Amino acid sequence: MEDSSPRPLAIIKAGDTFGPLREQRGDFEHWVLAGLGPIGLPVVVLDPRRGDTLPPPAQISGAVVTGSHEMVSHREPWSEATGAWLAQLVAHGTPFLGICFGHQLLAHALGGEAGNHPGGPEIGTVPIELTPEAADDALLREMPVHFDVQVVHWQSALRLPPGAVRLAGNAFEPHQAFRVGPRAWGLQFHPEFDAEVMRGYVDHLAGELRALGTDPDVLRGRVAGTETATGLLRRFACIAEAHETAAAPA
Repeated sequence: MEDSSPRPLAIIKAGDTFGPLREQRGDFEHWVLAGLGPIGLPVVVLDPRRGDTLPPPAQISGAVVTGSHEMVSHREPWSEATGAWLAQLVAHGTPFLGICFGHQLLAHALGGEAGNHPGGPEIGTVPIELTPEAADDALLREMPVHFDVQVVHWQSALRLPPGAVRLAGNAFEPHQAFRVGPRAWGLQFHPEFDAEVMRGYVDHLAGELRALGTDPDVLRGRVAGTETATGLLRRFACIAEAHETAAAPA
């Protein structure tokens, strides 16, 4: 008898947040799960750094790769293997969302380039602008053209993969969002961060920011809520749910 239970959505844990923040607020996977909202799919958390096996694309309804303090350009074996798996997901048409590190890994895995941003880090609450192509995008359509997001990154998707569609950017980072194929997205920003988490990052990085000539108190004062960006996680959950429904046996 064929199993009619829904396939899970996989959260791929690519890193850990800072210890004190994790003790107070949880970690990347918890914030992503909260942002997905009430989801009609089972959710599994897999950590390729500890050797968890990543499932064949046909066995999941969708996947999210979290942010990380690791760097895609270091090409760690687990990261490269995860990138190869992402390429399989895209080829299969499985819904995928890459956040920050996941965004850069998607670009790298499909023939783009990830590396240090020439302008240094981008940290705090910043505005982004959608491109005209976003108007027809399944994830970003109906979003306002301008909205604020939370960012913390030293590296970027310096070059998008062949055939990628650029969906959002700002004056500092032209590749804030892109899509490959019909349902694989990279977001350079963090839709799972709320204002408290963003302030925690600014506070933790204050010494490093000062050494770079940036005033962390100014960045902290500009931090604000980004509920519009957070809503993208729920929108992705709906895309994964729809994909699962379409694939379910009659």
